[in-house]
Amino acid sequence: MSYRTALITGASSGIGLALARLAALDGIEVVLAARRTEVLDAEARGIREQGGSARVCTLDVSEPEATQERLQKLDDELGGIDLVVANAGLGRERWSGKLDWREHCAELLAVNVIGFTATVTALTHRMVERKRGHIVGISSLASYRGLPRSAVYCGSKAFVSTFLESLRVDLKGTGVRVTDVRPGFVRTPLIAAVTKPMPMLMDADDAARIIWRGVRQGHAVVEFPWVLARALRASRLMPNAVYDAAIKRVT
Repeated sequence: MSYRTALITGASSGIGLALARLAALDGIEVVLAARRTEVLDAEARGIREQGGSARVCTLDVSEPEATQERLQKLDDELGGIDLVVANAGLGRERWSGKLDWREHCAELLAVNVIGFTATVTALTHRMVERKRGHIVGISSLASYRGLPRSAVYCGSKAFVSTFLESLRVDLKGTGVRVTDVRPGFVRTPLIAAVTKPMPMLMDADDAARIIWRGVRQGHAVVEFPWVLARALRASRLMPNAVYDAAIKRVT
């Protein structure tokens, strides 16, 4: 599928920014969306200096009504957004016995679940009407099973993956593609405070290249690194007692 325009949330750093740069190199007009306007302006300017086309959209996806209104207006301005990458996300660790709603749950869920859903649903029906478009959501390998100190994060990513699967089933035959991206550990600001082991940690640029290749090829699911992905998929078949013991040993 060819794209004329692409919107990428969480594009001020990490995977989102790396994807924006790759999309611009492919000749796509890229909209970098995030909260930090000054950072976005600088990154968009850098893309334009390299010959790409980029514009900025200051956006806080944790405000769902404003997000929907802004994205629909942007869709009108651009004559249709062909590719949406819902990448904005937060990650935090906390032992479940000391979870506090306001401190550890509310903001993360507002971004990872509500903000993600608001981003995707803002344009889905418009893509269906146009009979073309591609929705990409950045989930995680953490969506497969609950990990220690990660109840809220794992739960939010399980929502993303399940939502995208239902979306894919519903939209089959409409001309709108859906891709669920499930990375492993990627070196981004998201993991700055992570204390648990991070096997097979990779750089954001390397992760973005894998994602972009899968998106261009129209894959329903893009997950990596494959060794870790295979291990976590297999873990879903483990009895709970076996899984609980095994995850304690490796974390």
